[in-house]
Amino acid sequence: MPSRPPSPRPSFLSERGDRHFDGLGNKFAASLYGGSRGRVRLAVLDHLLPQMLQLDGQPVLDVGAGLGQMGLWFAQRGHAVTLCEPAEEMREQARSAMEGHPAEFLPLPLQDLPEQAPGPWSLVVCHAVLEWLGDPRAGLETLSRLLAPGGQLSLMVFNRDALRFSNVVKGNLEKALADRLSGTGQRQRLTPISPVSHAEIETWASECGLTIEAVAGVRVFHDYLRVREPNEADLERLIELECRYCQAEPYWRLGRYLLYMLKRPEELHP
Repeated sequence: MPSRPPSPRPSFLSERGDRHFDGLGNKFAASLYGGSRGRVRLAVLDHLLPQMLQLDGQPVLDVGAGLGQMGLWFAQRGHAVTLCEPAEEMREQARSAMEGHPAEFLPLPLQDLPEQAPGPWSLVVCHAVLEWLGDPRAGLETLSRLLAPGGQLSLMVFNRDALRFSNVVKGNLEKALADRLSGTGQRQRLTPISPVSHAEIETWASECGLTIEAVAGVRVFHDYLRVREPNEADLERLIELECRYCQAEPYWRLGRYLLYMLKRPEELHP
């Protein structure tokens, strides 16, 4: 009998070429937030956001809200939150996280927001989304269109330079030399398909009419530890170090993520 051809690998890419997370909510939660790296990420964001953003209880649009951690962070501080998340499983987990806090949920991809939730918004949060898009530059342009004059965008992106450094540290020398850093989106591995460099964000922000008001690194040390899961005492010391150096040269540049506060200038009147 002729052998059966191998089954094709499942693709997690949308028609737009974006990486989607339908059916991957539990894996995402376990991989990212099931260990120390998730605790470090949330602790550093808790440290940075009040410094980088001007918060006065304004409504927040959370784009790519995922499991709802950021939506909950803002809701607990008195903001009315609209969470945009296209993956149903992740959206339902976000609903559970937001229980007891008023919130609106939109089952929309980023590209549909100018038509479905145009605002304009005085505060938009978009954390760890652009690196999963086939065209991250277009994603940033779409976000810029949602902002009101003077509006703030809290943007966090997966750092391409840190990904290269990490591959070298792990001994993936040929991969680093060939610059084969991006994920393919064809399997369940969570390597972003479009990691972004600081230089790209600088260029794209300028092209979109946005100014970079602040920048920091998130997980500037954690991902280079020899011990993948430090004990509780060491983790507390590590978080203290992460918070101390996340905005200092040269450490922020090798954060696994780069966090920006981008601002749309006020309209000029003659």
